[in-house]
Amino acid sequence: MKKTIVVNLLLNTVGAFLYTVAINGFLISNHLGEGGVTGLMTIFYYLLKIAPSVTNIVLNGLLLLIGWKLLNKQTVFYTLYTITMISVFLKLIGSMRFPLHDPLVAALIGGALMGVAMGFIMKGEGTLAGSTILARIVNKFFGIKTGSAMLCFDLMVAIPSAVIIGFENMLLTIVELYLSAVILNKLLAQFVEKRSLTIISERFEELASALSTATKQGVTIIDGHGYVSGQKKQLLYCVCDTKDLVKLMNLITELDPKAFVVMEEVRSTYGKDLLRIL
Repeated sequence: MKKTIVVNLLLNTVGAFLYTVAINGFLISNHLGEGGVTGLMTIFYYLLKIAPSVTNIVLNGLLLLIGWKLLNKQTVFYTLYTITMISVFLKLIGSMRFPLHDPLVAALIGGALMGVAMGFIMKGEGTLAGSTILARIVNKFFGIKTGSAMLCFDLMVAIPSAVIIGFENMLLTIVELYLSAVILNKLLAQFVEKRSLTIISERFEELASALSTATKQGVTIIDGHGYVSGQKKQLLYCVCDTKDLVKLMNLITELDPKAFVVMEEVRSTYGKDLLRIL
């Protein structure tokens, strides 16, 4: 338990740092906007010169009051830690600037960094508050991809920002938002990527025992029969992490070289306290 907390705090810290680099180094430096609370943060900075670290902690703190009711307390704790670290980093590296001749490059690099940063934070069971809290809520209750839901909420701020940052920079901001959403969805998919195996074998009991031991989880035996032969068949069904796939396939081949195996990608898994719908 303690190890998990330390790992999650580390992931959230790295994510907060990368997020700050993206905001200070590439977006604000090149007069680009953002979505959600971060978009408001940049607008307040451009118009009123309010420090982003202040806007971040105040607005996201208010949104956490909503998250407190609708998200589990563990997520709220990590989120509070993350937005605090973002404000700290915004203060510490506030002078970090990477003005580029081509703002498209800034949008692409900023979007990539934002996507990776959010991936680290969500892997660490936190959020960035703001639109990510709203996206997590939509994901939890409606199953819409987290990155896609964030993109919709972010566009509500990004598009009107054209009045402040100009039409061209607003379009570049949309490119940055889209790229960060795509990268976030890809990262989240990798974090929970699984495969399912359906196996037909005469040695199904031996295989079931070996697979259960190797995966440290249950294996389902399904009764069936061949349509052409009419013979009774037993099918094994199990879900495994992608990283374990080669090991399991070698195990199956070793125990029964004649086994018939169907492998499929698993989009989502649900069980016990695990719910990951990307």
